[in-house]
Formats: sequence, structure tokens, C-alpha cells
Amino acid sequence: MATNSFNPINTTAAPDGNGCENSGSHDGLIQPLKIMSLIIYSLAFILGVLGNGVVIWVTGFKMKKTVNTFWYLNLAVADFVFVAFLPLSVTYTALDFHWPFDNFMCKLNTTISFLNMFASVYILVVISVDRCVSVVWPVWAQNHRNVRKASYVSLCVWVVALILSAPYFIFRDTEKVCDKILCFNNYALSDDYETPSAMIITRFLLGFVVPFTVIVSCYAVIIHRLRRNRTLANQSSRPFKIIAAIIITFFLCWAPFHIMGLIEMARSPWMVCPPSKPIGMPLATSLAFLNSCLNPILYVFMGHDFKDKVHRSILNVLVAAFREEQIRSHIYRKSVDTSQSNMKSDLNTEV
Repeated sequence: MATNSFNPINTTAAPDGNGCENSGSHDGLIQPLKIMSLIIYSLAFILGVLGNGVVIWVTGFKMKKTVNTFWYLNLAVADFVFVAFLPLSVTYTALDFHWPFDNFMCKLNTTISFLNMFASVYILVVISVDRCVSVVWPVWAQNHRNVRKASYVSLCVWVVALILSAPYFIFRDTEKVCDKILCFNNYALSDDYETPSAMIITRFLLGFVVPFTVIVSCYAVIIHRLRRNRTLANQSSRPFKIIAAIIITFFLCWAPFHIMGLIEMARSPWMVCPPSKPIGMPLATSLAFLNSCLNPILYVFMGHDFKDKVHRSILNVLVAAFREEQIRSHIYRKSVDTSQSNMKSDLNTEV
């Protein structure tokens, strides 16, 4: 069975017996979609390497290590590693889906793509839970949140993401077809007929539904608490908007990819390629790839008022964006110290 899948990280079916692909009725769309994908992949690579590189430099070397900056550093590392491998996808697409690299790079390229997806979404979950705890139990958060514990949590996130990405390394394979070498998911390596569906469902549930259920729940609690405390709401408004924008962007960029995966899974056994796949999958994949270069842009344009950005360096803008939570923590500690001083004063007066 052959597919004319346009997705360099999700070509699922093995080549057919005659060694050629069936283009079907979508031949006229293939070339424009390929050009569009090349442009988006290249744009994501350039902006992603530069933007995430700057974020890594700022949060890793130019700022004081805090829990907040540590989350953003991990998020930037996940995106940077992914975009660093984008030239492989660009090459594969430009050569009309001929894989000029070896089998190991075929496996590694796809694994890195899904490692980025799982790591990014679980880091967003951790950030959401962290912010929820900080709002609901501020005293406990001030006493127990530190970079060391954050590093342990981040390590667990990367291990889980690596485990969930491992099957793609196992099943990814190369095969020569019509003088081309294809890089595809070879499920013939598994004896279980349900393996493709199981991987798609697992990816959809653990990489999308469950994480965003946790994220939405956390922010529902946060919004409820902020509505009851206007002072805390004013102090938390900017960092709240930044992370909310990142989460919404991630959702919008990855939702079409997961939907197309479910459509592919639900196709009839005798259907070589679902009608929507040649059009929908390239668009969904390009949008998902583009997500990895958007976070640094959001940091800059939401970190401070736009007029100030015109007169300030990118470094200072990023520092201001990441330092918002530090300022809030300082205000909180100051208020706690003030209340404690007042209590001591009242006690002395009573004595």
C-alpha cells in the first residue's frame, strides 16, 4: 500500500509492491504545498534558531537563576533542538521526498520532532501547575519553590518525553522506491495490527488531551482566585498574559496536527489515502513546526509596553519579560515582612 503523504514526520504507510506512489486527484496541489512547506520550514528554522538561541543566552547566562527563568530555559531548549533539525526536513521536501541521509538520521529526525512536542506541552503543564500553586498557596510556594527542585521536575519531564518519543525511533525506517529513498513509519516491524492506531491515540491523549485538561483546570483556579484578589491580579497580569499566550499558541498550532492524525487513523482499510490528507496534513505539519519559533516573539511583544520596546534592546526586553515573576515575588515578600512587623508591633504595644 502506498500513500502520498506530505508530512515528513508522519508518513505512516510502507511503499506499495510496485514501488511507486499514487498521487490521485491532488497532483495540482502537491507543488504549491511543497513550496509553502519549504518556506515555512525555512522561516521556522531561521527565526527559531535566532529567537530561541537568544532566550537560552538570556535565561541561561545573563539572568539570575530562578524557577521562572528555568522553565523558560527548558522550553527554549526543546524548541531550539527541534528547529536545529529542520534542515533535514527542508532537504527531504526539496528533493521531492528523497531521503539522502542514513537510516539513523531518519529515525532521529522524527524522534526529535515528537520529543519537542511532548517536552514542550509537559513543560507548559508544569508552568501552569507552578503558577496555580503560587496563587492558591503563596506561603508554601515561597518556602518550597527553588531552582534545585525545578531541575528535578524538568529532568522528569524530559525522561517522560523521551519515553513517549521512543516508539517513533523504533518504527521509523527507510526504503528505496522508484529511485528514491523514503523515510516512513514502518509498522511492519510490529506483529500487532493495532500498533499505528495505538500510537496515534496515545499521542493524542498524552500529548494533547490530558495536558490541556490539566492546564485549563489550573488556569480556571487561577482566574477564580485572581477575581477575588484585585491586588494579586494587578501584580500577576503580565506574566499571566505571557504564559496564557504561549499556551493558546501551542494549542492552535498543534490541534490541527492531532486532528489530522485521528482522521488518518479512522480511514477505511481499503482507502489508500483519505481525501483530506494530501491537503490537510501539509498545512497541519507546517503550523506545528512554526510553533517552535513563536515563543521568543511572544516574549518580546508581551514582556513590556510596545513603545518601550522600540527604544530598548532585545536583551533588556527579554530580561523584563522573564523578571516579571521575580518582581511579584519581591512584592509578596515585602508585604509578608510588613505584616509580620505590624504583628510584632501590636504584640509589644499589648505588653
